[in-house]
Amino acid sequence: MIQKPKGTYDVFGEYGKKILYLEDLLQVLMEKYNYEFVRTPIFESSELFHRGVGETSDIVTKETYDFIDRGERNVTLRPEGTAGVVRSFIENKMYGRASQPVKTWYYGPMYRYERPQSGRFREFYQFGVEVFGTENPLMDAEVISIPVRFYQLLGLKNIKVNINSLGDSESRENYRKALIEYFEPHINELCEDCKNRFEKNPLRILDCKIDAKNPIMENAPKMIDYLNETSREHFNKVQEYLKAMNIDFVVNPKIVRGLDYYTHTVFEVEASVEGFGSQNVLGAGGRYNNLVSSIGGPATPGVGFALGLERLITALDFEKINIVEENNLDIYIIPMSINETNYSINLLDTLRMNGFNCDMDYLNRNLKSNFKQSERLGAKYIIIIGEEEINTDVLTIKNNITKEEQKIHKEDLIEFFDKNISHE
Repeated sequence: MIQKPKGTYDVFGEYGKKILYLEDLLQVLMEKYNYEFVRTPIFESSELFHRGVGETSDIVTKETYDFIDRGERNVTLRPEGTAGVVRSFIENKMYGRASQPVKTWYYGPMYRYERPQSGRFREFYQFGVEVFGTENPLMDAEVISIPVRFYQLLGLKNIKVNINSLGDSESRENYRKALIEYFEPHINELCEDCKNRFEKNPLRILDCKIDAKNPIMENAPKMIDYLNETSREHFNKVQEYLKAMNIDFVVNPKIVRGLDYYTHTVFEVEASVEGFGSQNVLGAGGRYNNLVSSIGGPATPGVGFALGLERLITALDFEKINIVEENNLDIYIIPMSINETNYSINLLDTLRMNGFNCDMDYLNRNLKSNFKQSERLGAKYIIIIGEEEINTDVLTIKNNITKEEQKIHKEDLIEFFDKNISHE
């Protein structure tokens, strides 16, 4: 039997309902924030991610799905959403719009070749926002507020926001020198990956999972101590605005994020969920003022974040938060025999087009089996169609909760269900 590839999963049943609910909620939330939807290709030129995500990042060096297509082009399945949205921003000249900033959101599958584990897959669905055209720290705070409010809407309570600043180019260069000076005497005490990072980008050492508890890491210089006046003022304003929005946060100097393009604000949103394990980050992001220009566009500041839906659903399950509405079928139609099929499908179509969730018997079950099927589907009402109902257009309606039956003329059916079925 052919099976799905390792690190992937099929969406159906209860899980499918959860995915659809979250997608709908995200769309409603983004409309409230006045963000526009963008969709980019699942595969892009490999160069985009080398320049955008960073040559030294673990994603590019270890986790991307790269291949050469039939036109001898180097192509990569997107491992994250930001680089593609930035490319679209540049290619479609969104920077030339009269209305600025440009606030966008995206949603779709991403691909990383990493070890599958609980809530983590090689194909995973990511939601994110990207804002272009302003350095205002107020936008940093707004972007941070989006995942916080989203999780609160879902009922997650133990939300923790960790923030840090990586400063501007001057601050980062001073910090880079301090890290080199600090780690150089200890280079042989680090893992092999960190030895390579030391040569290419010492900031990546701080993001290492292997050496995370190494005492050397605990005493490493902190970025926040190397911020120049401009960077420090920006970071202070972000904190001021978060307080104004009543969003609790913690300044965590250990946060550097795993991508090379971040400047100034970086953040992670955690859920302290019992049984969730150490990998409790549900969303993360930050500011990237140099990314647009590094990919070939005009110098344009940006800020964004992303979250994975699989991790979120796992957290909701651990917290026993049910987001799936049960018993959402309004009406189940039972034709008494094959002779009533045409009448039944006409009625079914009419009810659906008037906004009701409807289904019918397709297997020619007997009445008792159909009653059981209607209960399995959670139908609120049953319509029984027999020869008499067709001749008189007076239909037998059964309330599937109270079990009461009544006769309703076909012409009055829509009005009856409008009064008795809540459409929210």
